[in-house]
Amino acid sequence: MNPTDLDHVLTVLGAAAWSTDEQSRARVAGALALTIYDGHTRDQATPYLEHPLAVVTLLRTEIRVRHPETLFLALLHDALEVAPESEALLVQHLGGSFADGLRAMTADHRLEQRPKAAGDETRWRFKQAALPPEDLLVRLADRLHNLRDLAASPNLDRRRRFLQSLQDFYLPLADAARGLSPHLAAIQALLHAEYVRYQQEVRP
Repeated sequence: MNPTDLDHVLTVLGAAAWSTDEQSRARVAGALALTIYDGHTRDQATPYLEHPLAVVTLLRTEIRVRHPETLFLALLHDALEVAPESEALLVQHLGGSFADGLRAMTADHRLEQRPKAAGDETRWRFKQAALPPEDLLVRLADRLHNLRDLAASPNLDRRRRFLQSLQDFYLPLADAARGLSPHLAAIQALLHAEYVRYQQEVRP
């Protein structure tokens, strides 16, 4: 897959079924995603945009999310991680509240463009545990796609750290949140099932 144009992004979002205003906002969000993720790659050497598009697809097709703002958040959930300097652009085009949601989903050391320091992991976990339900849904969908994609990562230490974080924090967090909405219940079940499958079939 080589998602390089706005039409493709709009198709993944399912924007054709939305109102005129929602479609207009989708074009803005899609254009921002194409701009912000451009030139960035993941550790598998794949275009970075493929990951947020996969998270959107997961939410739409497997969790049945239809709320445009949740899908926009999924599309841009890593924007401030890969390009912290893009915050002003996001505020200008999608609003301060939207950018605040992205800040809440981004680690402090990424926002501050510095190496990770002692205490950052604890602060990060507090930030994620405090996310509102729809934002937490996006974060857990991100974890689910990363888990499905983990075997393609060439970095064995990254894989080990990801699985440890999943076991210690994200699976318990998903368990605690599953009663908040049917969507969170669905993502919790999928995350556990995928974790078991990975441990049984793809474990390094």
